[in-house]
Amino acid sequence: MHPARVRTASYVIRNRPGGPELLVFDHRDHPRAGTQVPAGGVEPGELLTEAALREVAEETGAAAVTLGAALAVQQSPHPHTGEPQITVYFQARTRETRDDWMHTVASLDEDRGMVFRCFFIPLERAGGLLAGDQGEFVGLVR
Repeated sequence: MHPARVRTASYVIRNRPGGPELLVFDHRDHPRAGTQVPAGGVEPGELLTEAALREVAEETGAAAVTLGAALAVQQSPHPHTGEPQITVYFQARTRETRDDWMHTVASLDEDRGMVFRCFFIPLERAGGLLAGDQGEFVGLVR
């Protein structure tokens, strides 16, 4: 048995007159991946908070993101390999003004070059729209 892969995921919120909105993205070239929040693996020696902010920047390019509290920990098998993984969910805030944009990942890992359509959805609808189990802790966002 392999040790669990440690990951972070972030519920990035912005406030609007109609209520809070959640930053999400769709993978341009793999629409079956579903609508997701920024998430990914923690690098060796990296703090969870650093990983969460790095993943938001890499996957969305969103402006002025500040990380808040850790909300929950999820243990689940990796959807493709079945190997164990642990994901720490964070709440974050942004002052991003764009409503919808395309972002190309510029990381040095296998995600490099992926193109994501980033956009905001009403927080109240997010739980049922997110891929996999990513909506499990949306109700904890304050």
